[in-house]
Amino acid sequence: MIDYITLGTRDIDRAMAFYDAVLPVLGHGRFHQYPGWAGYGPGGKKAAPILWICTPFNGAPASVGNGTMVSFTAPSREHVRRFHAAALAAGATSEGEPGLRKYAPDWYGAYVRDPDGNKLSCVCRLPE
Repeated sequence: MIDYITLGTRDIDRAMAFYDAVLPVLGHGRFHQYPGWAGYGPGGKKAAPILWICTPFNGAPASVGNGTMVSFTAPSREHVRRFHAAALAAGATSEGEPGLRKYAPDWYGAYVRDPDGNKLSCVCRLPE
């Protein structure tokens, strides 16, 4: 259903360093880069869903959308924990430690904000 998501950044090099460190935990990698843009996909290939990070076309500073969040699917709860740890090590701030949430019996997730303030989630909906 989702083809791509784009997140703005004020510092493309810092953003690439962050996503280069965090997304491989979930099997995603950078497949493309050009001035002001980088694309990440499954296995480092251009395949949906794609995450693009970029400096805004209009030249205005990137800003965070209030209520906007990108969530990544994890194949296990261990991957959620690894995602959260990798994100913190790469400069994110925690918005919710890994753990079960009230949304469903097996809904296990974690929340962070990337160095630009974009809210990210990582979720596993499988039992331990």
